[in-house]
Amino acid sequence: MKELSALQTERLKYRPKLPSSLAGGINNLMLSEGNKTQSVKDQEQIQELFKNTYGKPIVTFKTVSTGTQSEARNIGVILSGGQAPGGHNVIAGLYDALKQANPNSKLYGFLGGPSGIIDGKYIEFTDEKINAYRNTGGFDIIGSGRTKLETEEQFQKAWQVCKNLGITGVVIIGGDDSNTNAAMLAEWFVKNNAGIQVIGCPKTIDGDLKNEQIEISFGFDTATKTYAELIGNILRDANSAKKYWHFIKLMGRSATHVGLEVALQTQPNITLISEEVEQKKMSLRQIVDYMSEIIAKRADMGKNFGIALIPEGLIEFIPEVKSMIANLNDTLAELENNSEYTNAEENAKFEIIKGRLNSEDSAVFSSLPVMIKQQLLMDRDPHGNVQVSKIETEKLLIEMIGTRLNEMKQQGKYNGKFSAQNHFFGYEGRCAFPSNFDADYCYSLGFNAYALMKFGLTGYLSSVKNLSANASEWVAGGVPLTMMMNMEKRHGQFKPVIKKALVELDGPVFKELEKNREAWAYNDNYIFPGSIQYFGPSSVCDITTETLKLENAAKLTAV
Repeated sequence: MKELSALQTERLKYRPKLPSSLAGGINNLMLSEGNKTQSVKDQEQIQELFKNTYGKPIVTFKTVSTGTQSEARNIGVILSGGQAPGGHNVIAGLYDALKQANPNSKLYGFLGGPSGIIDGKYIEFTDEKINAYRNTGGFDIIGSGRTKLETEEQFQKAWQVCKNLGITGVVIIGGDDSNTNAAMLAEWFVKNNAGIQVIGCPKTIDGDLKNEQIEISFGFDTATKTYAELIGNILRDANSAKKYWHFIKLMGRSATHVGLEVALQTQPNITLISEEVEQKKMSLRQIVDYMSEIIAKRADMGKNFGIALIPEGLIEFIPEVKSMIANLNDTLAELENNSEYTNAEENAKFEIIKGRLNSEDSAVFSSLPVMIKQQLLMDRDPHGNVQVSKIETEKLLIEMIGTRLNEMKQQGKYNGKFSAQNHFFGYEGRCAFPSNFDADYCYSLGFNAYALMKFGLTGYLSSVKNLSANASEWVAGGVPLTMMMNMEKRHGQFKPVIKKALVELDGPVFKELEKNREAWAYNDNYIFPGSIQYFGPSSVCDITTETLKLENAAKLTAV
């Protein structure tokens, strides 16, 4: 038997809280339907692609006093995409619900992500297996993967595997892309009279799978608290040593929800928001100037230290760099079989590329430090694109700011000392012990997923709302996956995808940062959150994110 830490031993004993509508038991539920829905955009195209599952109503659950035991069923579950704290509790909630509905029901876990349902690799869950993973981080109970479910051959194989196991329902736990695949699989099963339901669960620490019905994706709470603890430690160190600027890159390529939430929890001196950079069309030079001015003003105050938060995907939101990368992708594709380029030395490769890029993009490429040029030319992703997530944006800014400060020093505009440290916090937050909030939320999502199946629904995403209230007041239900979709160009073709939720610059969360930026830049109002608390008063252990508090408070004010 695996040796457990003292904390893990205690966490296994934790009993997650359920919304009152679900706490009455899986066999004592009543379904309430709302109005029919439509997709957020491109309604005609989405309806044409999802003829059998489009336009379904939003649903919620209520408890009734009398109920009957359900028939025994076999259900499959898939973990898809990157890890997020709480995934094990989604499976535990699903398992407990189906066993409560009928003890003879079975839950199968497909191994290694969506490929498991295609290749027929699975395990059958038992009480012993589930109990060993309750309230733990990670996806190691069955593993995850990034295989897309989108082809006729894949659907046929998945159907055959489900038939062999007698599976009549599949739960896919994933982000926007994974749940887009869930919608496609659900549509295919209905079209082919497979008799297999598909329900999704909203997962991603990036926080970009959200809307009016999905207030937050699971894992965001734990991940941001984990990052906030680490950054709080660095803030304390910076304020103690008083000699370093710390540039911290945070996970979140497509949206800056993570960086924004962590900023509200810790109050660093500089926080860059990718969506703001894009809206204001800020150039790389403008970003460098903005940061350099704060560093110089702090130096005038005798403060040669500070903290800057940088979103992982920043570089793709800078218009001039985005244009250059698009041009570079095309250029590298053209040079793929060009022996003059492939056999050239590094500096010669740089010159060849500069000569092939258009004049504006060539100028941007030339302005970058050698280290960044090297990273831009690394092996491309499977789609032939530059791997932007591997570009060390924090190091790029350190080098360019250092150069700019030297210029300012020669002009008599800067008289400080600039010494920088760089960090990237990403993987540290993906598999942490889930917070009480995520432990409760994930368990509720899994339990609720089975409730949706119990009423014969398919093509739905498990939804639990009113999350800034006590767990007993949460509202359980489901939202049609097609409701969240639009058409986007992917690899040269328009495809249906769940629309990513970016930071809203006119929303209450960004406005809170904007209101405090100036004070935080110079007054060192640092907050040190400390580690996630699991035991103690609810006001300490069950608190949710600043994002949820601000967004739900804004809704109440609007009403």
